[in-house]
Amino acid sequence: MGDRTTGIGHEVLAAVLQVRQGTLRVLLWQRGLEPHAGRWSLPGGALPADEDVETSIRRQLAEKVDLGQVSHVEQLAVFSAVGRVPGPRVIGTAFLCLVPSHLDPEVPDDTSWHPVADLPGTAFDHRAIVLRARDRLRAKLSYTNIGFALAPPAFTISALRELYSGALGYRVSATNLQRVLTRRGLLEATGTTTKPGPAGGRPAAQFRFADSTMAVTDAFAVLKPPADQR
Repeated sequence: MGDRTTGIGHEVLAAVLQVRQGTLRVLLWQRGLEPHAGRWSLPGGALPADEDVETSIRRQLAEKVDLGQVSHVEQLAVFSAVGRVPGPRVIGTAFLCLVPSHLDPEVPDDTSWHPVADLPGTAFDHRAIVLRARDRLRAKLSYTNIGFALAPPAFTISALRELYSGALGYRVSATNLQRVLTRRGLLEATGTTTKPGPAGGRPAAQFRFADSTMAVTDAFAVLKPPADQR
């Protein structure tokens, strides 16, 4: 990954997040070779001379972990500490990538989803990158429409509440969530309902996000956990 002129390498890394079984998880692969053999790493790799950073991380996700179904990709931060990896210096450009909850991508045998709240032993500075990605997502859930990137094409308010709760790390009120998102014009009814379950009951209305393009919807809004969960 070195550069013949400067001796400094450049890599791209992806913190791929998804709410799975109600928990925010990150995609990691287990290293088979030193350094840090056996530890878990973010997918990515060296930045080729003929690619920009976003093109490179999208290609590497598709090629290395067969992940071409990301719903959102944004540059997270540049990690440039001198000793962040052993050996020659390598600068890392990290990305936040999101996968909708209804997808279950096939991944290689050495790759799996891990709860962000209970990470295994990670290589290099990858734990810090994962936590930075988690914090970025949580912040943006407050003031943007980024929830579209976590949700399936259609959902009930109850299901959306579970996604937001999983991503934020605390229980969200379905009533408050619907009120806030509706007031901002982010949700629209699909005109369909869910099928009654075995016990019967009233079918639930289904909704979708009005837009799947990232936008700031309330620059001053903050979603906070209930007082007893802070």
